[in-house]
Amino acid sequence: MSTVAADTSVLESAVSTDGIVLVDFWAEWCGPCKMFAPIFERASEQHPDIRFLKVDTEVQQDLAAAAAITAIPTLMAFRDGVAVFRQAGALPAPALEDLIAKVRELDMDAVRASLPTSGSEATA
Repeated sequence: MSTVAADTSVLESAVSTDGIVLVDFWAEWCGPCKMFAPIFERASEQHPDIRFLKVDTEVQQDLAAAAAITAIPTLMAFRDGVAVFRQAGALPAPALEDLIAKVRELDMDAVRASLPTSGSEATA
């Protein structure tokens, strides 16, 4: 599966379902974003069971603001409707693969139990 450009409705629908969703917040003018794009695309082809979304922060400014994106690229990971990872900066391919493995290994019952009732994020 390849990456999908996401707007608010696509992102909300994807992250509210079961499974893993990786979201790359990027912009065309961003050098590190351009370096990370092929790494993210290759990972999407190697992991067809994961949804890979890209949010262009220039086009989707309201969505970027709602996600409190202050630096790009920013990668977010969701699993079973819970945000489990967020980091600014381009990841090399081995680090992205390591992140995917860690997100797959999460005990989501334990993650949900550790969350305060306010819905704060856990970290993979």
